[in-house]
Amino acid sequence: MNRVLPLAFLLALSAPAFGQAVDAQGAKQLSDELSRYVGKQALNEGILKISAEEGAYKITFDVKALVAKMPKQDLKRFDFPPVTLRVKPRSDGGWDVASDFSTTGSIEVNGPNGLNTGQIVVKDGKFTGVYDPELAAFTSGTSSIAGMTMTSRQVSQLTDLSVGLGSSKFDARKSANGGVDLNFTQAMADFVETVKIDDRSIAALRAPELAVNVTAKAIQTKPLLDLLAFAVAHEDEARMKADQAEFKTLLLGALPLWERIDGTYAFKNLAIETYAGNFGAAQLNTVVGMDGISKDGKISYAFKVSGLTIPQQMLPSWTVALLPTDLDLNFGGANIDLDSMARKTIETLDFSKDPPLPADFGDEISADFLAKTPKFVLGHSTVKNGDIEVAMEGEMTFPDKKPDANVTIDVTGYDKIVASLQEAAKTDPQASQAFTGALAILGFAKTLPDGRVEWVINARHDGSVTVNGAMLKGPDPVVEDNTDQDAIPGEGNNGGAGAKLQP
Repeated sequence: MNRVLPLAFLLALSAPAFGQAVDAQGAKQLSDELSRYVGKQALNEGILKISAEEGAYKITFDVKALVAKMPKQDLKRFDFPPVTLRVKPRSDGGWDVASDFSTTGSIEVNGPNGLNTGQIVVKDGKFTGVYDPELAAFTSGTSSIAGMTMTSRQVSQLTDLSVGLGSSKFDARKSANGGVDLNFTQAMADFVETVKIDDRSIAALRAPELAVNVTAKAIQTKPLLDLLAFAVAHEDEARMKADQAEFKTLLLGALPLWERIDGTYAFKNLAIETYAGNFGAAQLNTVVGMDGISKDGKISYAFKVSGLTIPQQMLPSWTVALLPTDLDLNFGGANIDLDSMARKTIETLDFSKDPPLPADFGDEISADFLAKTPKFVLGHSTVKNGDIEVAMEGEMTFPDKKPDANVTIDVTGYDKIVASLQEAAKTDPQASQAFTGALAILGFAKTLPDGRVEWVINARHDGSVTVNGAMLKGPDPVVEDNTDQDAIPGEGNNGGAGAKLQP
């Protein structure tokens, strides 16, 4: 029950409204519909209440009452007010939904090292939206807050987070490929997070603007609701065993869960204050994207920074001119076959056995996954400073559990790097070493027609490494069982590493 109740408000609206009259009979009908997803116990014990008031249904979720029914364990105190929704039937079968989610709450938990506490305050929280039971999603919605603060204390560490005005907007529509397409945007002002340890400030993160953008394609909302209803109706272990065939059918019907989800967090004029100095960025974006459970899935991560500033007091003076000011880093995975893993797991699952999956199933499915040659991908990435730009891209696979990697590195302005190091080498031994290394690395480079220098690096699972087609290191020798105490180093089981670059 405690797992499904947080979804109660949405699921309570799973029956089409079609302008029905708001009365006690309608509240009873809505309660019966809701019980499919949360169980009748929650309604019987007052954790969830539905009543007809002033032309709308009032749905109340008493979080404190729910927690009181759970095992106490290490929870010392939980104090949050009930959350309420006002829902009104629409003539098109949807529901108008509104809520004031302003709140003040706190929690205390006995941790292994002492008492942990948390507090949250949300000021003037408002939400309105239109829910479509056929899509099992909001077709539109907006929310806003006047401000929010969160405080967490764990023995010697104190974390404070606060934001000012905030707003969000979202909408959904039927996907061409089944399921629901979703767009969500959020904006927050005056984001501040500070961390103290033993009352000493360790870090403070500040941004006057924070924006979030999420898009999702083909989320399987209805099949997921069917799974939830099945789980609530089969809390009894014997019933689950008897109906596990139906459960597997529902699981398969929910695949691939979604087609694609992409999200971006964007900070503007970010400042990070630390004991080691202050960092900053005019713009910092983190981007995450992932396919659903598919045969050829992709995962992508991106970290983009412009106007980067780095504390200089702890760095040699000659490095300052070479510090990056802009980053665009892209990496992720490809050829990820989660579909075969999921289907094989569902097929093998048997609740009549203990455990439901064979003991060696994890090793078996891991071997199957690697046999499909998943790939780590370094997308086109750049590190810039003025006229200097380092660009890189490549990929890596793991045949025989050993890496095969291909990486290309291009540098614009390498002559400026060398010149800067050469000048600094006159007075700084560290710069002199870096200058020598830069010259040695340049010896392996290929100069392109536009003046860039390039290194194409190929590393094979046999241990060999080539740079621009030239062998830098040969394959590792085959390791043989040689217990001869007089064996010459470099032979037998001592092996050899081949030629190495010596700057």
